[in-house]
Amino acid sequence: MINPDPPLAELAALIKTWGRELGFQQIGIADIALSEHETRLLDWLAAGFHGEMDYMARHGVQRSRPANLVPGTVRVIAARMDYSPPDAADAWSVLNQGELGYVSRYALGRDYHKVLRRRLQRLAARIAAAIGPFGYRVFVDSAPVLEKALAEKAGLGWIGKHSNLLDRRAGSWFFLGEIYVDLPLPVDEPACAHCGRCTACLAICPTQAIVAPYRVDARRCISYHTIELHGPIPLEFRRAIGNRIYGCDDCQLACPWNRFAQPSVEPDFRARHGLDAPNLIALFGWDAAEFLRRTEGSAIRRIGHERWLRNIAVALGNAPHSPEIISALLARLADASELVREHVTWALAEQGATPHH
Repeated sequence: MINPDPPLAELAALIKTWGRELGFQQIGIADIALSEHETRLLDWLAAGFHGEMDYMARHGVQRSRPANLVPGTVRVIAARMDYSPPDAADAWSVLNQGELGYVSRYALGRDYHKVLRRRLQRLAARIAAAIGPFGYRVFVDSAPVLEKALAEKAGLGWIGKHSNLLDRRAGSWFFLGEIYVDLPLPVDEPACAHCGRCTACLAICPTQAIVAPYRVDARRCISYHTIELHGPIPLEFRRAIGNRIYGCDDCQLACPWNRFAQPSVEPDFRARHGLDAPNLIALFGWDAAEFLRRTEGSAIRRIGHERWLRNIAVALGNAPHSPEIISALLARLADASELVREHVTWALAEQGATPHH
C-alpha cells in the first residue's frame, strides 16, 4: 500500500527538486491521453514517412497508449537534459569546411541513453524511498514511447515545425526521458506553441525533408539516411548531404529559439575524440577495431563501421577536389563491403577520378 503521506501535490514538487539535483534542467508530469497525437502518428505512418523504420509501424498505437505498454500507468514523469557541448567547434564553421566531417551535436559526447537512464532510475529510487514501492518503468528513446508528445503535455516545450521539441528558454538542444508511473500525480499545464509564422527550419533543410510544417518525411531526412538506413544512400540525396557523416542539425541551427540554448553542464556530453571537427581522410582510415575503440560509449557505434565508411565516402565525394582525397578513396576501392565499394566509386566520379576496372 502506498503511503498517502506526503500528499501527491507535495510529492510532485519534490520529484521536480530531486530531478534538478540529479542534473535534469526540467521535469514535468503528464497524463496519458494521447488520442490527438495517435491520429497524427497513424497519418504519418499511412503516408509512408517512416521509410525503413519498420519498428515505427510494428508498434503502432502502443506508442500512443502508455498503459498498453506498461499496464497500470496513469502518469508520465517527463525529463529534459540539455546537451549542447560547451567546447565544440562552431557547427556552421564545420559545415562550411568540406574536408571536415560534421557529426550531429547530440552524438559528440557519451551515449545519452545510458546517462539519462541511470539518472531516471535514481529519481525513481528516491520516490520509492519516500513513499514505498510503486509501479514504474524508465524509458530513454528505448521503446515505443511518444516522448515529444508526452513532454509537450508535461509542459517541457512545444513540438516545432521541424518536429523537435522547443522551449523558449532552452531552444531544442536537449534530450528527453520518461518514467511511466502508477501514481495519480497532479499534471502540469501543456506548453503553448511559439513558432508563429517562422519557417526557417523548412527553408534550411538541405533535402526538403520537412514537407509541411510539423510533417517530416524521414525518407528525405539526412539523419535517417546516415543513421537509420542500412543500405545504399539514394543517389538523389548524396550531394545534398554535403559533409554530414552522422545526423544533421540544420533545422536546429536555423531555429531562432536556439539563441537561448544553454551549453550543457554535463561532463559526459563534452565532445570526445575530436569528432566536433574531424578530418574526413583521417576518419576514413579507421579500421573496424579503431572505429570500435573511438566510439566506445558513443551513440555513433550503433551504425557500425561499414555504414560509417559509407557516410564518409559520400562526404569525400562532396569535398573540394584534392589528390589526397582521391588517394584515400582509391585505397578503399577494393573494400570487403559492396556497400562501401559502391559509395567509393560514386565519390571518385564526383572527384573527377572515375576508376578504370
